[in-house]
Amino acid sequence: MTTLIAAAVAFVGAHFLLSHPLRAPLARAIGERGFLLLYSLVAAATLGWLAVAYRAQPAAPLIWPVGDGLWAVVTVVMLLASVLLIGSLLGNPALPTGGAPDAIPERARGVFAITRHPMMWSFALWAACHAAVYPTRSNFVLVAAVAVLALVGAALQDRKKEQLQPDSWRAWEARTSYWPFAAIAAGRARLAGFRPHDLAGGVLLWLAATWAHIPLAGWAAGVWRWV
Repeated sequence: MTTLIAAAVAFVGAHFLLSHPLRAPLARAIGERGFLLLYSLVAAATLGWLAVAYRAQPAAPLIWPVGDGLWAVVTVVMLLASVLLIGSLLGNPALPTGGAPDAIPERARGVFAITRHPMMWSFALWAACHAAVYPTRSNFVLVAAVAVLALVGAALQDRKKEQLQPDSWRAWEARTSYWPFAAIAAGRARLAGFRPHDLAGGVLLWLAATWAHIPLAGWAAGVWRWV
């Protein structure tokens, strides 16, 4: 367990350090391409260490019982997470390639009406769902690393964007919300404007990813538990 925790800390810490305080000096020293290569290598190494450490953990009993009711809730939440992830891949001003002020939409639509960080929240929802249906100490460490990286990373991303694009990003923040559905509840956005690929792609990802648990994990997840 100590090794797993160390790997989780390294995975999260390396991402935060390289994305924020160390990015500028390293990019100046080795160039932008060199920095991206270094970032990719460190990310792959720490993720690999985390995966190896997790797989080395002995089997453990579940901390709480997991029945069909909990599975049903998690299945629905994972559908939302899948739609958020697919919808975040196009037209997302938070992505590195979408940082120019003119890339920020005039209105928050689809997944961006739900949250301005749909990709990060898809990872956080994935973590919460997997903690709920596989409640073991080692799994809690794994999913906590993913959730912290996603949600703290999203908050730090807002801070960086406010410095780089003070006017346009603050205007985007005023039309959207960090927390899912908060802008809709406040009347700043409407739950509408989903693109066809957001919904169709999300459903396909949801079906494929949950089915993949059968050959990879040896047990059925999502709707495949009942079909």
